[in-house]
Amino acid sequence: MVSELPDGLVDALRYGPFHRALREAISCRGLSLARITAHLGRLGINTGQSTLSYWQRGMRHPEMPASLPTVRALETVLRLPSDSLVVLVGPQHRPPGFDREKATSFADLVEVGKITADLLEELDAAPEVHRCNTSMRVRMVQEVVTFGADRVQRSVRSKLVVKAVQPGPYRYLAVYHGDDGADMTRVVVRAEEGCRLGRVRWRAGGPGALAIELLFDRRLAEGETHVFEYSVTDGTGVESPGYHRMLRTHCASYLLQLRFNRKALPARCTRRVLAREDALPAESEELVCTADALVSAYFPDAGPGLAGIAVDWR
Repeated sequence: MVSELPDGLVDALRYGPFHRALREAISCRGLSLARITAHLGRLGINTGQSTLSYWQRGMRHPEMPASLPTVRALETVLRLPSDSLVVLVGPQHRPPGFDREKATSFADLVEVGKITADLLEELDAAPEVHRCNTSMRVRMVQEVVTFGADRVQRSVRSKLVVKAVQPGPYRYLAVYHGDDGADMTRVVVRAEEGCRLGRVRWRAGGPGALAIELLFDRRLAEGETHVFEYSVTDGTGVESPGYHRMLRTHCASYLLQLRFNRKALPARCTRRVLAREDALPAESEELVCTADALVSAYFPDAGPGLAGIAVDWR
């Protein structure tokens, strides 16, 4: 079968790396990521379009053995020789420096990103904001966002599970971007568990941005997992368009829940994944609001980019 493949694809399968081979195979077959995920679904493999996009761009690498069924299914969908992609997966085939995950800058994700970077510098983050929090990996995020009867975002409660990949991390730097019209001087930040509140910096006027320092009780050992939770109370913005979390690095599990006031239920809520604020959604799915006025969206294997729920009130 290899002899029937285009020379470019044969070369990519022979020499790698994985993302080049996958990209060449997708191009050769002329299938969209949506079509590929649909074919995978029929084979019993549930993999998001965003994951395939990250893989073919080299922004992520399949983890073995968890990704083995998906990679084998891709060989079937893309009509490739058995094991031709599998042999390119594994630590020995990762690009140099892959484990030193580089964070996407805030400015590459959202319009207010430059302001956020400046605020983080005031908290003694490295001048190149890409290095912020990189001594830890975010394993899980759970967030509950509450809205009032006036359709304004009232609060965000965030729980994170992080793992230290270097010895010594003692804090996490979080950011909060309010909806249009939000007054950062009136926003209240609380450390709920597993951390205590350090310094908070904001910009008054213009796009609302807040930088938050959350301090741990001690420095984490390399390989140690830590759970902490914090909340932001706002209520100063205009009618909310929904909530999206910026994911500057890969997050294995993100659960977002929007809790509405029963007197002001949304007309429609849409789960979305975007590469950046001004990009078209890579994933879009309409969600159901429960009888408890709660809407939930789960994002496995998320980021970098934005993941959240868009809200239409009318």
